[in-house]
Amino acid sequence: IIFVLLYLIFRRFADALLIMATLPFALVGGFWLMYLLGYNMSIASAVGFIALGGVASEIGVVMLVYINQAISARTTAGKLNNQSDLTEGIVEGAALRMRPIAMTVAVIIAGLLPIMWGSGTGSEVMRRIAAPMVGGMITAPLLSMFVIPAAFLLIHRARTGSKSAAAYPIEQASA
Repeated sequence: IIFVLLYLIFRRFADALLIMATLPFALVGGFWLMYLLGYNMSIASAVGFIALGGVASEIGVVMLVYINQAISARTTAGKLNNQSDLTEGIVEGAALRMRPIAMTVAVIIAGLLPIMWGSGTGSEVMRRIAAPMVGGMITAPLLSMFVIPAAFLLIHRARTGSKSAAAYPIEQASA
């Protein structure tokens, strides 16, 4: 269902698939931290993974929307004539989202660390909810900040082939 919604928003299969690709990378971080802490899979940790999936997808959507907006602005201004202009547009869009993504991740981790260190009533369950999110928030932003822009460039190059970057202008996704 989430994939269908992403497809309806971006109107391109590749963009929806690119955002969904953030999920396995986020899950790796969650499983990694659960393994390091010696936690087993439980209902509580499954809830943490569901929350992690939502945040990881949101970070991917935000990154892709801003890359699309930067490319659309360059296309409208007539500054998208070759592959280097496309690369500059992608870097510009990704750079606009670096600080907000880093701040979002820092706030999420800072909010979950006290839960991880808690020792009161119900803290065992809460730790298992927080652990996947903390681990995933370490790995998911790395994918969003570095891999999504690079993959976007490769997808756009494959779509346009040897033609100029402006041959198939990118439509602005409305989120």
